[in-house]
Amino acid sequence: MELILQAWAVGDAVLKKYEFIEHTADLGFKAYGASLEKLFAHAAEAFFEALVTIESVKERMERSIQVEADALDNLMVSWLNELLYLYDTERLVFKSFQIKRIKDYQLKATAQGEILNPARHEIKTGIKAVTYHQLYVKERGGGWEAQVIFDI
Repeated sequence: MELILQAWAVGDAVLKKYEFIEHTADLGFKAYGASLEKLFAHAAEAFFEALVTIESVKERMERSIQVEADALDNLMVSWLNELLYLYDTERLVFKSFQIKRIKDYQLKATAQGEILNPARHEIKTGIKAVTYHQLYVKERGGGWEAQVIFDI
């Protein structure tokens, strides 16, 4: 898979949202955010960009999502697993994410998207699972960084 880099701007600085990384037989990404909420939103964008061409997704519906865990890295896996569940069971693809709150390892968010339409949405890869392999969520340089590997 080609390296895809998404960026966002803060003033004159352009900061990365996420980038896909090479991983033997699997697919991974690093996500970045100025806040924990931005980090989780950017991770969700990377997740759906790995599945479909996210630009083709229209914001036709909104879904509220809540997940919890016992640690920050486990919260990232729970978040992405919930998105994978919605994709696998309801064929939902999302384009934008608003993380309303992250507190005590509980996340509340809304996601906008639509039902998968193979005629419009190019399916890039199949994701079987979000793994704990090389997983991390950490504060770095005044912002946040996460790494996630998918089993494909």
